[in-house]
Amino acid sequence: MSGRARLTLASWGATLMAAGALLPLVKPANWIFTAAFVLALVSGVGTLARRVPLARPLTLLAQVAVVLLALTVFFAREQAVLWLIPGPQAVTHAVELFQAGAEDVGRYAIPAPDTEGIRLMLVGGVVAIGLLVDALAVTFRRAAPAGLPLLALYSVAAGLSGGGAGWLWFLLAASGYLLLLLAEGRDRLSQWGRVFGGAQRPGRPGSAGAGGGAAFAPARTGRRIGAVAMGVAMVVPLALPGLSGGLFGNGGGESGGGSGPGGTISAVNPLVSLQDNLRQPEDREVLRYRTNARDTSGLYMRLVALDQFDGASWKSSVRPIEDVPKQLPWPEGLSQDVKVSEVTTNLVASEAYEQRWLPMPYPAGRVDISGKWRFEPAGRMLVGDDKQTTSGVRYQVSSLDVQPTSRQLAAAGSAPEKLRAEYTKVPASLPADVKATAREVTKGARNDYEKAVKLQNWFAEDGGFRYDVEVTSGTGAQAISRFLKDKEGFCVHFSFSMAAMARSLGIPARVAVGFMPGTPQTDGSVSVGIRDAHAWPELYFDGAGWMRFEPTPSRGSTPAYTRQDTPSGTATGPAQPEQSASAQPSAAPSASESCTPQMKKLGDCGPDAAVAGAESDGSGPDALTVVLVTLGVLVVLALPFLPVLWRTRVRARRLGPGGGRGPEDLAVRTLAVWREITDTAWDYGVEPDESMTPRKTAARMVRLGELQGEPADAVHRVARAVEEALYAPRPVPAAGLAEEAALVRAGFHASAGRRGRLRAALAPRSAVRLRWAASDRWSSVTTVWAVRRQRLVSRTASLLRRTPREAG
Repeated sequence: MSGRARLTLASWGATLMAAGALLPLVKPANWIFTAAFVLALVSGVGTLARRVPLARPLTLLAQVAVVLLALTVFFAREQAVLWLIPGPQAVTHAVELFQAGAEDVGRYAIPAPDTEGIRLMLVGGVVAIGLLVDALAVTFRRAAPAGLPLLALYSVAAGLSGGGAGWLWFLLAASGYLLLLLAEGRDRLSQWGRVFGGAQRPGRPGSAGAGGGAAFAPARTGRRIGAVAMGVAMVVPLALPGLSGGLFGNGGGESGGGSGPGGTISAVNPLVSLQDNLRQPEDREVLRYRTNARDTSGLYMRLVALDQFDGASWKSSVRPIEDVPKQLPWPEGLSQDVKVSEVTTNLVASEAYEQRWLPMPYPAGRVDISGKWRFEPAGRMLVGDDKQTTSGVRYQVSSLDVQPTSRQLAAAGSAPEKLRAEYTKVPASLPADVKATAREVTKGARNDYEKAVKLQNWFAEDGGFRYDVEVTSGTGAQAISRFLKDKEGFCVHFSFSMAAMARSLGIPARVAVGFMPGTPQTDGSVSVGIRDAHAWPELYFDGAGWMRFEPTPSRGSTPAYTRQDTPSGTATGPAQPEQSASAQPSAAPSASESCTPQMKKLGDCGPDAAVAGAESDGSGPDALTVVLVTLGVLVVLALPFLPVLWRTRVRARRLGPGGGRGPEDLAVRTLAVWREITDTAWDYGVEPDESMTPRKTAARMVRLGELQGEPADAVHRVARAVEEALYAPRPVPAAGLAEEAALVRAGFHASAGRRGRLRAALAPRSAVRLRWAASDRWSSVTTVWAVRRQRLVSRTASLLRRTPREAG
């Protein structure tokens, strides 16, 4: 294989290996096959253009033309001229697809569905990077700068995944770049001519491998430097506290600190997928629970609290996390004078529902759950650690049903100064009309409680707002101002706006995200569907703590303490379960034999049916993708073991029972055993020297391999058998050659150190013959085709030179 061909193949592979970091972002990942095919076309056109040869700019122009044609065929063939040429309609369609893809990226959570717009962005981006890598590394012969676009490709994937692209993807991308550098280094080295050293390669007297041991020193040095560089990149950050644990840490991800008592949580905003959940054409179950609460209308399943408003978005603060205590702390600000009831709830999450936050009633007092979960005290949240998710988990939560009266909330004193300073922050960019509107709506209110109720009622009833999930979501300060003007949106707009307006009035506020209570089922359980996803504001009142409000019209339930007819009362003991609603966990609610579509929609068919519906919604990978990805993974995993498998097969063939008994067969078998012994010595560090006679080679093996006793005598016996098979007029068959080879191998194994044994077993040096054989085979094939092509060209030329008379 020529140097340019090797560089082209390395550029193609390096780009795809770097693009692997994008695979977890979209499911199914069929787009990678399209990108690989288009990249192969780009590489093929580049190879042909450089062989002509064309000028470098013309080569790049030809590759760009092929990219445009290929992308047109895959994404805009219906609008193209002759299904191939990109005309104005095809360009317009591509622009629309790209815009739709950009909207889908902002709409969907990871992993996003494989929409046509996202697929165009992925394939187009990877192909553009691959074109740039091919141009730098192959056309302009500058492989080192090609690492910049590869780094950009990996960085985009890491950025979109919130830094969770994973060390394995980094290692794969770095390996691709290293292979590219090694391919270029080998190409440059070959231009210096013959390099002496290393084991002689048969049939290649002028090759770089002929001579002695130093032939492969530059290649070995390059591989060692690359391995050390990747090791440094992964290990050194572990020793630097400012780099958040390095590549193997979570780097400021959702949870940290392992299983120890420390760590922090920096939660990714879960509202990225909230609007998409509300738009689902079919509702599907994510959670099912049984509870002893007499009224489940206020039993919201809370995931996370968003307490920072920076003018662009609401998000969770970076806070310390700790192990989950047996008994959670008493809720902040809750007085013993407020009436509370203890509620016990047993929950089962769907296998198809994967979330890092644990849905729980608020405020939880005790959580019984297995797995790797951590507790964040300020928001009273449980977050999964070390890839722990809610998929299929079963757990029990004991929570408090806090029931303050309107009189108690109205008489609440000022919040603690520290809490008030943190939870009343508003950005300087908050439009003035937001605070002015809040003051106008709450005019006449005598305290913070009355202001909060007026805000809630204005959004939910009096302000003329309309609930519409199709409205484009926005979380910044300007989005709140626009929402107050247009008066249409969904729960994100209502909760964000009310929390921001409450803060502008000096009321501590934050936004909670989770699920509404769900739909009661005929068997006494309650089913929570994906369409029950919701966001609501929580406002703080001293003596009662953080209280839920419901400003979104036609969604959820208005808390009883926000109505003036709230009855007063004293604190009571824990509520007793109803006869029809057992608090005992249920493995699977029974499903009716005849399940109608309406029952499926409501979840009356049991969680198994709901999960099945979730798994068959068409968003998962198809069977062909699973098979191809599995085969690809198996091939990648098998690559490091190819040398070992090849050596095992060759050894079995050489030492197996021979065919005939003639002199030629005897010589072939004897030489095969001798080759196996020399390769065994090579595997243990004794490089072969084919310029020596068998007798001198045997003495060299015994000396360098430090063989003694029977293994040393076996080497000499086989050497004498080789000389007799080659030179004796009538060679006598030697018995037990296979046993002699096994004895020699055991001797080398006994004299070698631990490192030498591992190297001989896992990375045998003699396996280089496999590469030599493949290269020789490729050279012979290309030679045959070159001869045939030359003959065809000569015949065609002779036919064209013939005159019409000669042709007659």
